[in-house]
Amino acid sequence: MAAETPEDTQNTQESDSWHVIKQTDGHCEIFSQAELAQLGESPQMWGPFASRAEAIAKRVGLIRAGKCLPK
Repeated sequence: MAAETPEDTQNTQESDSWHVIKQTDGHCEIFSQAELAQLGESPQMWGPFASRAEAIAKRVGLIRAGKCLPK
């Protein structure tokens, strides 16, 4: 097996990062780094998070704090 170089590790972390994005309707959605690049700018964004689970936990916290609407 080939050893990962620091560049490989950085690319992996970037592609595996997750963000919580507040939509115009007030709901928050979770997007990967790749999906985020396609969306463009968002008025409110939280992240990056190392895992999707961390992003979900953040979204739950934002809903409880009243910053996002539940689905």
